[in-house]
Amino acid sequence: MSPIVGEKCPQCGGDLPAAAEQIICQYCGSRLIRQTTSTGGGKTAEGPPTIVHGMRLKTFAYVDAQGVGAEAFRMLIPSAWEFSGGIQWTMANPGLPAVLAFQVRNPGGGEAFEVFPAQPFFWTNEPMSRMTFPQGSYYFGNEVQPPAGALQALKGIAVPRFRGGVGGVQIVEEQSLPELPGQLRVLNPAAQTGNVMADGARVRLRYALQEQSVDESLFGVVQAQRMTTPAHFGAIESIFWTLDYLFSFRAPTERLDGLADLFQTILYSFRLNTAWFNAYLQISQQMIQGQIQNIRQIGQLSRYVSQTSNQISDMIMDSYNQRQATMDRLADSFSQAIRGVDEYRNPFEDRPVELPGGYDHAWANALGEYIVTDDPNFNPNLGSNSNWEPLSRQ
Repeated sequence: MSPIVGEKCPQCGGDLPAAAEQIICQYCGSRLIRQTTSTGGGKTAEGPPTIVHGMRLKTFAYVDAQGVGAEAFRMLIPSAWEFSGGIQWTMANPGLPAVLAFQVRNPGGGEAFEVFPAQPFFWTNEPMSRMTFPQGSYYFGNEVQPPAGALQALKGIAVPRFRGGVGGVQIVEEQSLPELPGQLRVLNPAAQTGNVMADGARVRLRYALQEQSVDESLFGVVQAQRMTTPAHFGAIESIFWTLDYLFSFRAPTERLDGLADLFQTILYSFRLNTAWFNAYLQISQQMIQGQIQNIRQIGQLSRYVSQTSNQISDMIMDSYNQRQATMDRLADSFSQAIRGVDEYRNPFEDRPVELPGGYDHAWANALGEYIVTDDPNFNPNLGSNSNWEPLSRQ
């Protein structure tokens, strides 16, 4: 018998795994597409497949079956990657009844994009409230903890909570990003006053995953609002703060930076469904108003707490009305930092789409799938039942 000769990476010559349509070379990190050729009539030729530089993406739509029962969001992900998680309805916090928490990962490697649930907190200098709601307890669904900056919150809260079960986690790089909230327009820069503040940061983690060293860049923003209420013996200060916009990019240590364009494409493509978001806001508002009414009826807390609850309601509604726009600006800011995406016009939907940069050719079909490649001879219509159209770069 003749020996089986494995396919080689066109970039480094390394052996490639068999029977995979999309490949990330384990040696050099090149992104490759395997294409079979067609002999006509829908039949596949017996000759060897063609390996070209490129990437295939698909549109993934998530349906919130647990809550609203409709599509909640959609995004572009590599066609061979797997999605897990989604919308978590906890109902513990009337202003935050549901949170995003999901992961998109390469089942054949260590690459992943992950979004973590927002972490809402409360703190006050009022002694009676501190006795009634000690540190670690919950006030209106907000965990009682003293406020922290973004970098401190990432290291002291996010890393222990979301990576505490992973052995050997090291923080190999940390970066304060005080300009990030302004870039995201989480707050108007003019609103950075003593009452409203925001801060951003990033940490890079390193740990072993399936006996492979991986790095993970974790981003987050802290938003804080201080509210002061006059009292007989001075002012009562309450601080509602949230560690939010938590997301991370993960890949084998030597390949994380080279995949920045792919991760940015995933991030930028994320879109909340308007109908779902409107339903979410209505549920949140009804829960807030119901809790305020309940407080007034049974008299559990003082009038001060009821007034504060109204302020919470207004703050949360304003924040969530800006969420999708903030995600877009987050992607824009990240894009400016890495300059790793190109904008094309989708002829099927007549709208712009951001795809990984550095490729000379891009294709799309009516199913919401995309292919980018730098091979001028690559044609996805060969050996395919789909109608692929070339895209024009904007």
